[in-house]
Amino acid sequence: MGLIVIALLLGLHQAARAQAVDLGTAANFAVLAGSGITNTGPTTITGDVGSFPTATITGFETVTLNGTNHAGDATTQGAKNDLVIGYADALGRLPTTIYGPIFDLGGLTLGPGVYNDPTSFGITGTLTLDAMGDPNAVWIFQAGSTLITAANSTVLLMGGAQASNVFWQVGSSATLGTGSEFAGSILAFTSITLTTGATIDGRALALNGAVTMDSNVIAVPEPGSALLFGLGLALLFAKRSAFSNLDTWSKSSWGGRRNP
Repeated sequence: MGLIVIALLLGLHQAARAQAVDLGTAANFAVLAGSGITNTGPTTITGDVGSFPTATITGFETVTLNGTNHAGDATTQGAKNDLVIGYADALGRLPTTIYGPIFDLGGLTLGPGVYNDPTSFGITGTLTLDAMGDPNAVWIFQAGSTLITAANSTVLLMGGAQASNVFWQVGSSATLGTGSEFAGSILAFTSITLTTGATIDGRALALNGAVTMDSNVIAVPEPGSALLFGLGLALLFAKRSAFSNLDTWSKSSWGGRRNP
């Protein structure tokens, strides 16, 4: 029981240390743009969509939307304001690692941290993000200019890593290659292009430009689901352990006694 309580307290302490980017109401959006949203082919979106100040959204007759199309309404405008704040937050974080210009993250396994490249990030092959057992681990990638993923590249989450805690701040535009499997929220200053078959476990959020899609799957991740599940299990085991200890004590104290 003592070990369970310690583990529970450790989990709460780790949660308090987590420094995820606060997206405010923009966190409800799977796709958010500044100059319109365009889709080609069958695309599935789980989460809200909207664009402001240009509210044009086209090609949605082939979109399966599990959320609300806010177009350029007040909800979208509020989300864009929150996105500006979130973008500035991600941009202003102090880097723990700085890479040389035009750095390819493919083939690396990275623990939580703030990773910066003054020009561009690329991903060829697989980038692995390892939380090492901490579901509240946070990754922030700061690309001075672009983010470009190669065809069939993958961002792999392991060790309890959560897509809701991965953020990609991009100084200009992001392009996800054909068939790439991406994780995290893209916060692009200009535009985001998802080529054919690219998927995002996260969000495509563009401050000023357009979001262009082609037969994609985009889903807003559940925040902290692993942590809540882990805490629930810890509480369950603690409760069972307490009742088990009480039952054992009761039997040892009274089981062998008889009324005089």
